Amino acid sequence: MKKFLTVRVWVLLIAILLGVIAIAPNPYAAGIEIASIDGASDAAQNGLAVGQILYEINEQELTSLQDVADILESFVYDSQEITIETSEEEITIYVTNDLGILLDENLTIIDSDHGLAQDATLLSINEETFEDLEEFETFYDEIIPKQTYKFETSDGLIAYISREVPDFTVDQAKKSNLVFGLDFTGGTRVLLQPVSDDEITDDDIDTLIEVLSNRLNVYGLSDIKIRSAEDWEGNKYVLVELAGVTEDEVQDLISQQGKFEAKIGETVVYEGGEEDIPYVCRNDGSCSGVQTCDISGSLWSCSFQFTITLSQEAAERMADATADLEIIYAENGQGYLSETIDFYLDGELVDSLQIAESLKGQATTTIAISGPGYGETQNAAIEDASANMNTLQTILITGSLPFDLEIAKLDTVSPVLGASFINNVLLVGILSLLAVAAVIYIRYRKFKVLIPMVFTLFSELILILGFAAFIGWNLDMAAMAGILAAIGTGVDDQIVIIDEAVRGEKYSNWKQRLKRAFFIIFVAYATTVAAMLPLWNAGAGLIRGFALTTIVGVTIGVFLTRPAFAAIVEKIDFD
Repeated sequence: MKKFLTVRVWVLLIAILLGVIAIAPNPYAAGIEIASIDGASDAAQNGLAVGQILYEINEQELTSLQDVADILESFVYDSQEITIETSEEEITIYVTNDLGILLDENLTIIDSDHGLAQDATLLSINEETFEDLEEFETFYDEIIPKQTYKFETSDGLIAYISREVPDFTVDQAKKSNLVFGLDFTGGTRVLLQPVSDDEITDDDIDTLIEVLSNRLNVYGLSDIKIRSAEDWEGNKYVLVELAGVTEDEVQDLISQQGKFEAKIGETVVYEGGEEDIPYVCRNDGSCSGVQTCDISGSLWSCSFQFTITLSQEAAERMADATADLEIIYAENGQGYLSETIDFYLDGELVDSLQIAESLKGQATTTIAISGPGYGETQNAAIEDASANMNTLQTILITGSLPFDLEIAKLDTVSPVLGASFINNVLLVGILSLLAVAAVIYIRYRKFKVLIPMVFTLFSELILILGFAAFIGWNLDMAAMAGILAAIGTGVDDQIVIIDEAVRGEKYSNWKQRLKRAFFIIFVAYATTVAAMLPLWNAGAGLIRGFALTTIVGVTIGVFLTRPAFAAIVEKIDFD
């Protein structure tokens, strides 16, 4: 055995060890892992953290990601109608897990996500009056009681009481550092083509990717991959892969340019983005949420409202636009300006709001944005209003895209089908290796030839996967095909080496023949790489994984596994 451990073989063994470390296989990993969590949430404050494995929630065993989603959804209370009376006004709203008002010890409203006037005094809720804050808290616990949350985790039991629904995302516990693409994990892949009358530069594409990334991150999507792409005709694209997102969500969120404008008459007073809107209230019950709901015929409608903060420049533009407007008084004596403020998204009117007379000519930086949601049931209308609010908040935060976008290609793979794909790939890979081993044994009838060849094949597989894990490359169907192609060329090269070595033994010039074999191998390597390079941008880069893994595979073979295999062959007695 010692005679086979040459320098080249040691180099290969060290490379294999590094490849295994990069892959970090952990076949015994099981459970549901916390992928992300809101650090300000009650769940995080009480000990839940990214990387923990969840085994049970409230003594319900978790066997799939859907189990987590179903349990968390069960924590959301049914919407209920609440009538709030203050010293200034009376409103009727719909709430689930939060009343959305913040009071001081004197029952004075400090903040509200329903537009209630600050500094007003809370008089009653559903005609129930309160003497002090303690009575209010008692009533609060009656209409929206706190829930007990118990999480059995890899760090032990975490339990606490709260009204807030735990805010975190989960994924299957990782069994390795390998990153699998949407072909295996499920999700949506969309190829976007910018549309512009002007020439689109690389800087424009970088800007587009930055805005898209911000928009998707703000929207709450955790598993996102975005990169530029280009075909050989010079057309520029952006390739976006999103796990766990439907086609409709992608089209609503990505394909629209998201140009938001607030107009008074024909004057644009502010637009979406940080320049005009440095702050948007989001995921905060004190300043954003769904308000009143009404039914007309068989259709429910609900309205949402959230506050934004304008820059001083935008506030001054609004003051200039309202300075000369007339004041019109309603029947109840409330005064409004003669023009409304109209909200447009991609040229479509989202909503119109009356402007209070107190804002005439005033550079006000705090503004309320509202809009509708519709559904056949009240809950459906609330969900639609929440979704519309979420999308509008996202666009206001990130700004509009620099171009209109066309969806050039859209593919969706279900997680169930993805799991089937990866099982099939593993099966095909094992069958391929067994078939190659059988053919090699039939050809040479010697295990001392078969064993080093099979060892070399597995070595190449580990090294390719280790490289993919190290750089975080997505292993999709194209990449898997590239791995098989690279290993296939490796078998060809090994057969050339063995045949030349056997003939060299016969004619006593085997070293010269091995040199000739490597000349053939290097020529084949060069032609393979040359053939793969045009595929880098073919189909806007959709088959780049095939090109990359093939190039990496044959490069690893030529510079690591083939020399080590030749060193082993040199020590084999073929008689």
